[in-house]
Amino acid sequence: MLEMRNLCEHCNKTFTNESTDAMICSFECTFCRDCVENILESTCPNCGGEFQKRPTRITKE
Repeated sequence: MLEMRNLCEHCNKTFTNESTDAMICSFECTFCRDCVENILESTCPNCGGEFQKRPTRITKE
């Protein structure tokens, strides 16, 4: 199961499971869209992988 990390690894912005701003690489490194596009140039600094939009997960009550 995908780990839904709740912080950008660069700027510490927080995410909810429903957030559409979270981006992940194949190792599930997690960054916000702003850091990915404007600072990291779409390349993960940890593994060199590319980023994709993280899927959302609706929390059941």
